[in-house]
Order: sequence, then structure tokens, then C-alpha cells
Amino acid sequence: MTVTLTLRSQLTAARAASRALPGADRDAWLRAVAAGLRRDAEAVLAANAEDVRAAREAGTPEPQVDRLALTTARIEAMARACEEIAELPDPLGRVLGGWRLAAGPRVTKVTVPFGVIAMVYESRPNVTVDAAALAVKAGSAAVLRGSASALRSNRALVACLRRALAAVGLPEDAVQLVDSADRSLVTELLRANGLVDLVIPRGGAGLIRHVVENATVPVIETGVGNCHVYVDAGADLEMARRIVVNGKTQRPGVCNAVETLLVHEAEAAALLPGLAAELEAAGVELRGCERTRELVPSARPATEADWETEFLDLVLAVRVVPSIDAALEHIATYGTRHSEAIVTRSLESAERFRREVDAAAVFVNASTRFNDGYEFGFGAEIGISTQKLHARGPMGLAELVTYKYVVEGSGEVRR
Repeated sequence: MTVTLTLRSQLTAARAASRALPGADRDAWLRAVAAGLRRDAEAVLAANAEDVRAAREAGTPEPQVDRLALTTARIEAMARACEEIAELPDPLGRVLGGWRLAAGPRVTKVTVPFGVIAMVYESRPNVTVDAAALAVKAGSAAVLRGSASALRSNRALVACLRRALAAVGLPEDAVQLVDSADRSLVTELLRANGLVDLVIPRGGAGLIRHVVENATVPVIETGVGNCHVYVDAGADLEMARRIVVNGKTQRPGVCNAVETLLVHEAEAAALLPGLAAELEAAGVELRGCERTRELVPSARPATEADWETEFLDLVLAVRVVPSIDAALEHIATYGTRHSEAIVTRSLESAERFRREVDAAAVFVNASTRFNDGYEFGFGAEIGISTQKLHARGPMGLAELVTYKYVVEGSGEVRR
């Protein structure tokens, strides 16, 4: 597939702009973005309100509408994230190692930008600012392709980002929006070898699968979050209640929300009836195994599909298990290597869970909702990687640079 003239010109301009970034005052830009977001909040909210209205008219489920919606508080959070990223050390030019060759030249391994980073994502407009902020801080141009449902919001946000670039003397083309709902442009972007150095998808399983299966440009895969909480025998049940309720209800439409609760049979009778009542009062639909339904008659029967589904909604699958072995086997079978949690008083169980669960983040007696770049102190994140090459977990500045070797000599030649 060839790249259309319009997209090619955008990518070519992004490539040229990227060359001006490594030595520039990128932190000044981030602070200008923060000020611009606060100044332009009313215009951004007005654009977002149109997207939200259209989404509701189209019958979009409310948790997904919540992913799309911006508020004054969320815009302020984006502005603060930009300021925090500005305070982080420059990720470029860090010396990762060095040695001298036997023949004399000195070899140094140093961090450098990727060049042009493309982000393909769904719904959440805050990703527009987070992705651009991290990419530019890391010395790369950002090419952004959000979903059609957020196009008005993304236009307003990218306009703010580009005004800030111009204000500090940096090329506006360092941040580009693929301003079209045409899905064929996504595939073109994924195959723009030589113009794009890295693609990062962020969204549902269908989007990520499309990117991974169609890209010829290198991809860092962010993953679907079919996340579990396992409540061990002898666990603190009040702690378990808090962790499960937080993980499911605080923001159900995000990838680190809990989708399946596993409860040791020794704690099921004491925990599930009261927990179920609290969850159902919060609007959660429960889908349970046979033992769960004996204890919680209002729960619907769970199907095989429920164990493997990332609901992104107020739905929770619940299974009573006979042992930690059964819980680990369930997670190994249905988990997506994203975020997994255990609630336990047992040091042995905690150690087994830490050691045996294959996930980007493992939580002991804490909510899966902490698997987030901002919470980890990265300022923001460009996504949560569930793969194992180059980057894993929340991806911040350290994951958005590559490296090169610099060899310095005094006229030596190889013999």
C-alpha cells in the first residue's frame, strides 16, 4: 500500500521537525502546553461536549462515554502532567555504558530519539496530550491518530499543542494530527516505512490486533487488560472488599480495572454476599460460577466467554476456587499479562503469586488501578505494554528512546 500524498507530506514534515527537537528546550514547550490547556479549557470542553453528545446519541455505553469525556479537573490533570514531565530529567544523551577497544577507540552507548512516533488510539482525548508530551520530551515528533468519536476534542487539543510549539520557537509540525475518520489511513500509517520509526496502539483488542497484524513499521504492543484479583485463604476480607470495589467501580472503562474476582473457597461465604450487595448497589452486574450463585443468587451464570472478556464496563465475573493453584491456573489460562492482584496474609502465597504470575505488573494487597504511568511517577504514560521486548508495563520517557554507539578514536584502523 502506498501512502497518500497528504499523509506523506505530514510524515515528511514530522521527520524534518524531529531533527530540531533533541537540542531544543522541550521543557519550555511542556510548560507552555500546560498554560495553554488552562487558557483554552473552555474551547476544549466545548469541542469535547460535541463528541460526548454524538457518542450518547449513537448509543455508546456510559463507561465508554466516560473514557471520552473531559472535565475541568481532567484538563487540569493533563496540564499538571505536562509540568511534571518538564521536571523529569532529559532522557536523551544518557550514557548507558562505555569501554575502550583493544585497538584504542573509545565506545560509548548513549540514548537518542526514535525520530517519528505514531500513536493510534481510541476514545480518551487525554492520550492526545500524554502521547505528544512524552514523545516530544523524548526528542521525537508525534503523529496522532485518535478515534473518529474524539475527533473534535483532538482537533482542539492538537491546536493547543501546536500553538505552544510555535510560542517557544519549535516547529509546529513536531505534533501532527491525522485529521480524518478514514480508517484506511490507519493502515497507510502502519506501513509508512522510512517515514515512521515506531507505532504504538492503545485501545481495545480489535484495534491492537489490527495494528499488530498489519504494521510493517516496528510496533510496541499495548495490551488488553483482563485483570484479576485473587482473595487467598485467610485474607483480610475488609482489605479485599476495598481493593475489589476500587478496582471494579472507580473507573470501569479502563484497562487496569478488575474484570474477574477469584475467591478461595474458605473465604467465599464470608466475603461474597456482602461484597456482592455493595457492588450491585454501585451498578455492577455479577456473573458467577455455580458456587458463587449459591451464595449470590442474583448473579447471572458465568459462561466461558466471561472468563476471557475485558468488559470495560460495570460487569464482574466471579469464581470460587479450591486453592491458590487453581487461581494461578485460571490467571495463566485467561489473563492478558496486564495487571494481576492477590489479597493475602500469607508470605508464601504472596511470593508464589509474585514469582508465578506472568504479567506486566503484579500487586500484593493493592489495587490494580495503580498500574498507571502517572501513579508510577512517570508524569504520564503512552500506554501499558504487555509484551516483553524493549518495554513492559507503563511506558514513560525511558521507553521512548533508543540508543546508538559512538566510537571515538585518534586515527586507528582495523587490522
